[in-house]
Amino acid sequence: TGVDKITVKIVKRYLVHLNSLGYDRSTIARKMTTLRVFFDFLLDREEIDYNFIKDIKNPKFQRKLPDIVSEQEFEYTVSLAGQSAQSKFKDIFHKAILELLYGCSLRVSEVCSIQTQNVDLARGSLRVTGKGSKMRIVPIGRKSIVALSDYMEIRRMLTPDPLFLINANGRRVNQQYVYRLVKRLLSGTTDIKKKSPHVLRHSSATHMLDHGADLLAIKEILGHENLSTTQIYTHVSIERLKGIYKKAHPKS
Repeated sequence: TGVDKITVKIVKRYLVHLNSLGYDRSTIARKMTTLRVFFDFLLDREEIDYNFIKDIKNPKFQRKLPDIVSEQEFEYTVSLAGQSAQSKFKDIFHKAILELLYGCSLRVSEVCSIQTQNVDLARGSLRVTGKGSKMRIVPIGRKSIVALSDYMEIRRMLTPDPLFLINANGRRVNQQYVYRLVKRLLSGTTDIKKKSPHVLRHSSATHMLDHGADLLAIKEILGHENLSTTQIYTHVSIERLKGIYKKAHPKS
């Protein structure tokens, strides 16, 4: 098929196809940008008379709800981290990573860049550098304090380093290590499709909302710029309630 055979209808069908494959809105928008640039190129070469792609607005598909694990599945994940660890250090180390992702609701990039001086277990708070180098204070819960205290204790025997997370050899931990760890552990505890560190952050936010946390407070903990970003978790929470209702209510 020649370029001149491509129509608005074909492009729109392509966008619907991408949505059906599970691509999120930002990915589809990037693909549309690529198409617009390509058709501008064709226009410059006089292969086409008009770039009609510019007239097609990015479709507002329903935002895909993030995958999450249940509270019980997270506890299983922590247990599996201990059972599968090849040493006492890895047991403690991996549990600390999980608590930072779930207990503190951090992004994987934030976890790997935590400065030791910014971890205040006595006050139960953590100073985090988020997107755009913006600083925020994140509370540390009781279970997370225990896990991080255990790691701090064993970490003292390692080579001093300004970064908080270093392995048994004194090397800094990168995001790939955390991704592999979480994927392996979640593969043994949940059947959700996506198994990444961000799933634990999503799960943490959803569970906070389930337990009555204020949406604005969750926004601050997550470090979101806009409340609209945080509001996706209200939809997740409602869908979870619907699922529980259908399974448990005799009239459902």
